[in-house]
Amino acid sequence: MFAKYIKLNNGNEIPPIGLGTYKSNKLNEVIKKSIELGYRLIDTAFIYENESEIGEVLEEIMNSGIVKREDIFIVSKLWNTQHKSEDVVPAIKTTLSNLRLNYLDLFLVHWPIAVKKEMKNKFNVLDQPEDDVPIEETWQAMEQCVKLGYAKSIGISNFNSIQVDRVLQVAEIKPVVNQVECNPYINQEKLRKFCKEKDIVIMAYSPLYAQNRPYAQNYGLELLEEPIIKEISKKYNKTSSQIVLRFLIQCEVVPIPKTDNLERLKLNFDIFDFILTSEEFEKIVSLDKNLRCTTFEHAKMFKEYPFNIEF
Repeated sequence: MFAKYIKLNNGNEIPPIGLGTYKSNKLNEVIKKSIELGYRLIDTAFIYENESEIGEVLEEIMNSGIVKREDIFIVSKLWNTQHKSEDVVPAIKTTLSNLRLNYLDLFLVHWPIAVKKEMKNKFNVLDQPEDDVPIEETWQAMEQCVKLGYAKSIGISNFNSIQVDRVLQVAEIKPVVNQVECNPYINQEKLRKFCKEKDIVIMAYSPLYAQNRPYAQNYGLELLEEPIIKEISKKYNKTSSQIVLRFLIQCEVVPIPKTDNLERLKLNFDIFDFILTSEEFEKIVSLDKNLRCTTFEHAKMFKEYPFNIEF
């Protein structure tokens, strides 16, 4: 079995699975139930426009004594309009105010893409690059968030190997995590190996190949209906989702599935009582198609667009 928590390169620990919150319609109910079930990692972002709602729920949960602040691992992200050095610390302060917290457990650079401020912080305007804001400038400002006590750890999201290396060249504080799309249709084998060598943990959004995200590409594929996965699920008397999440755990990836269904919420967490054999694991590896749900195809004009190289 895998450890309850995963050690990060700065000595802090991260839970092995978390709760994604993007576009949740039952956020209050889902967060309360997730804590009851044993989830301890909650992932959000400024652009999700739900930090304030999450903050209210967290405050209620902690005031009730169900869990202490130090028992919950809260992740949020810096949006693309806030990459300039002078904007990063004010951004995390806004996030902390929204979440009613004194610190984040993990603060991520959401994308390696700087966007002009007048773009109003919306997903659908990722077409106005601010190319004079290098990743290095943003990262060094992120380090101030740790030094000032606003974040226990910092990391990146949607960074390719070249962009990770650029951060590492200037980093006084290394990123602990790279959050990327990762599931059996894009298992990120090369990027996972690269990040492991750099002692950076991979977190997986869209771990179940969610096609309802912004700019999701519909290839007519149904991951959870794949015969290989369904066959393995029957053996273990588990759902297809549980098999996929178990696969990611065995890839040493931290998945953050999102669901508004309380029964699926429970099932997604119930993946630590079995282990896939090496043969089963390799069968799921064979499903890789290097296909992303989230591509932002129209953003390829950005020089920092992360998907223009192999990994």
